[in-house]
This record gives sequence, structure tokens and C-alpha cells, in this order.
Amino acid sequence: MRIHTIEHVPFEGPAALEIWALERGHSLARTPMYREEPPPSLDAIDLLAVMGGPMSVHDERDHPWLIKEKAFLREAVQRGKRILGVCLGAQLLSEVLDGAVVRNPEPEIGWMPVELTAEGSASPLFAGLPATFGAFHWHGETFSIPPGGARLAKSQGCANQAFAYGEGILGLQFHLETTPRSMELLIENCSDEIVDAPFVQNAERMRAHVEEHRRIRPLMNLLLDNLTKES
Repeated sequence: MRIHTIEHVPFEGPAALEIWALERGHSLARTPMYREEPPPSLDAIDLLAVMGGPMSVHDERDHPWLIKEKAFLREAVQRGKRILGVCLGAQLLSEVLDGAVVRNPEPEIGWMPVELTAEGSASPLFAGLPATFGAFHWHGETFSIPPGGARLAKSQGCANQAFAYGEGILGLQFHLETTPRSMELLIENCSDEIVDAPFVQNAERMRAHVEEHRRIRPLMNLLLDNLTKES
């Protein structure tokens, strides 16, 4: 299977998604949109993974390549491509599917539990996932569930943690692809966002959850296996 990632900053790459792709024998190609590279050909993609980033979906003036990326994502949706959006990637998907992206009531940064909704428990995309599990978070904005989409997960700090649109589009506000290295890169590059707030952990607390990296890896693998399963 041909996996392709869309990336928005050099410090938010595929992380554990790349490990999964290599373990499964899939190919992985990457497009750094922040370098203003043209979007890839959809003909060469079986699964498109749209990764995170510190900018907002609304920051088109500062990042004009967002306009091209949104047009590319609309075409990918129209052509029925399987798509995974993570954090900013999920927010972009919500917007192109006529949802909205707004400031979350509180920023959510660190290791916190995610709970499946009834629709999430019934979704084949989340088949095998526990009703509640820990995940890594780093966001200040949130998406609405796009019209026709299903709300799959929530957390105490964020009402909409995941949505599905059809059988092959999945948006995750949380991060299951996180590795110790990718977490450190976020801490190094986005430390100004670590503030005193109810759902924000400091770097020391984030690093203390060493066992969480081991726990989320099989969840990420399962989710990706579900998303790429042949119907």
C-alpha cells in the first residue's frame, strides 16, 4: 500500500505511523507543504495522512500554501481516497467537509484519557479499541463534526476528539502516533504554549508518562490496520 503524509512543520512528521508502514511492508512518501512544494499526485496514494502543526487552519495569510492544501484535500475527498487527519490535519479535514474550527474552551496539552462515544464503539474504524484509553494531546483549537460525519470520541477537555466521514475518512484531535522523540520535538518547538491551565501538563509531567508510549503504539497500529483494511 502507498502511504503519503502531508506535513506542515519539520518537527511534526509521521513518527509511529512511519514505523507501522515499514512493519507492514507499505511504502511511505512525504510532502512538506511548508516548503511550498506542490501537492502529490492522488493517483499514487492509497492512504493520505495529514499531520499536525502549530498554525491554525485560518492562517492562510501567513501560510498561503494552506489554500492549495485545502483544494487538494477537497479533491482527495471527492475521489474517495482514504484519509487520516491528525490534530491540525483533522481540523483541515473538518473545514473542507463544511465543518468549523474554533478555539477550544481550554488548551489541551499532555497525556490525558480519551473516551469513545456510542458511535465510536460501533465504528469499524475503532474496532478493537478500548472504551477509554490514554493519548497525547497538543492543541488549542478544535473542530466541529462535519455534516454527515459521526462523532467517535471525546475527552474532559475537548468535546470532539474524533470523527469519521464515510468509511474511509478519519479525523483525530489526539495523537496516537507520538513517540518519545516526536514528543520532545513538540516540547522544544512549542514550549511557549505550555501554560498554567486545567488540561495542560508541564514538560516534566509529560516525560514522566514513559509507559504511555508503549501503550499507544498497538492502538495506533490497530487503528491504521482498520483504516487500510480491504472491504
